[in-house]
Amino acid sequence: MFKNILDYDYYVVAFSGGKDSICCVLQLLEKGVPKDKIELWHHCIDGKEGSALMDWPVTPAYCEAFAKAIGVKIYMSWKEGGFEREMNRSNTLTAPSLFEVPIEEKENLKTPVDNHPNFTPAKDRALGTAGGKTGKPNTRRMFPQVSADLRVRWCSAYLKIDVCSKAFNNQKRFFNKKTLFMTGERAQESTARAKYKTFEPYRGDNRNSKKAPRHIDHWRPIHAWSEEDVWALIAKYKIKPHPAYILGWGRLSCMACIFGSANQWASTREVSPKMFNNIAKYESLYKKTIHRKLSVVEQADRGEAYEDITAEVVKDALSKQYTHTIIQKEWTLPAGAFGESTGPS
Repeated sequence: MFKNILDYDYYVVAFSGGKDSICCVLQLLEKGVPKDKIELWHHCIDGKEGSALMDWPVTPAYCEAFAKAIGVKIYMSWKEGGFEREMNRSNTLTAPSLFEVPIEEKENLKTPVDNHPNFTPAKDRALGTAGGKTGKPNTRRMFPQVSADLRVRWCSAYLKIDVCSKAFNNQKRFFNKKTLFMTGERAQESTARAKYKTFEPYRGDNRNSKKAPRHIDHWRPIHAWSEEDVWALIAKYKIKPHPAYILGWGRLSCMACIFGSANQWASTREVSPKMFNNIAKYESLYKKTIHRKLSVVEQADRGEAYEDITAEVVKDALSKQYTHTIIQKEWTLPAGAFGESTGPS
């Protein structure tokens, strides 16, 4: 464990916009870390090339709004083509990763991206890319499987963990610096997560290298927290939660998370019939369902949509813009708090 949290040059938070990653950021503020050293890294699951198969459309905009309200930097990253392209691989290489960097880092990028057809970085950011050129061609043509094993639950491995590693490995600004990387897993969430270490070297740590030394520690600051602790800190700062919580979801992952309960699939069908139907079509195409025994249609038919779903909040959730004030004058616990929290084991 670190002796002094203020000893680091960079503080990078893997930021989903969910309650746990929000608390990671607030913990840094509570401990007096300067805001200009804090960065939020959000991994866009559907990419930025036009796919809208799995995730809440509003999530990137919500994350941007949160960063602006708190006064910290945020950088977006993703695998080209997102979840849908990776899932549809047929004897091809995995796609490259793209990642935003501070504009002053552009000259140090091995492969900068000057013109992306669907995405223009903010004026203070540049875009880099890495990967997708070597390796073994492979075929997926199936959804990730509901498992703690990242070899088959490939969405986490390929769309989050690997993308994050490439962003670290391809930025020279982390050379000869100390970085604290933070994620929001909690022991209360599952028996597997209960076994995670609270503090350890990050998987991309390279502190002993003579050629490219990167000192990166991985801290899970709220690993021992209860959900009550999480909502209490969010209430203290009066942070307006992501629309998913207001609609009744107990945790923020993809809207169509593969771990979804029957009620969540019923709710997804009500909130976004288009997304739900596209997933059902893929199950039919692949002749293999997400759940080992039931299709998403069969699961949704067994569940009930959350009673707090309203047209106004659905509109917020399906928008690519977020216009609400993040820091509220009056704060209310969302409907999804302490509700169903099915997710990665």
